[in-house]
Amino acid sequence: MTEDTKEQDPRLFTLEKQMETERNRSEEYLNRLRYLQADFENLKKRCDRQLEEAKNYANERIVLQLLDIMDEMELAVRAGQTNGLETQPLVIGIQMILKKLRKVLEQEGVSPIECEGEVFDPTKHNAITKTEREGVKGCIVGQEIRKGYILKSKVLRPSMVAVEVPPSKPSNSQNEKEEEKKENE
Repeated sequence: MTEDTKEQDPRLFTLEKQMETERNRSEEYLNRLRYLQADFENLKKRCDRQLEEAKNYANERIVLQLLDIMDEMELAVRAGQTNGLETQPLVIGIQMILKKLRKVLEQEGVSPIECEGEVFDPTKHNAITKTEREGVKGCIVGQEIRKGYILKSKVLRPSMVAVEVPPSKPSNSQNEKEEEKKENE
């Protein structure tokens, strides 16, 4: 349209202005809608992840209690094996129950942490004692004191272990102090 036409029909100019305003408003609403849709999708994904995680680890508390019972049964088996033949049928019965309990826990995604001879991993192991030993490189798990378990990919209970480390070399100041003690004696 030309300038003359706009001057002749002010209503047309006003309508074009209103149409432009409404177009801008509708674009703004459309952008808001897109952001809200994206937020909704993100919320839905987060809720699905949280629900899946809750399903995977819902039985964690009862599994921990069963692990304590299993530890006590293993202690009973060890004690029964040292007592002699009169407790043998009882020990066999407890071993059968332990086997079934391990199978149930395995079906729920619980697996023991293998650690003896492995490199110490603070996310899976809880060091109780430290022993210096020749020929050891780094920090190695020497003995498992209490078995640890993993539920699917999460450490349910870390293994309590005794670690072996290379012998520490005494510093020069310690060597000098020892030499002074020897000289003074």
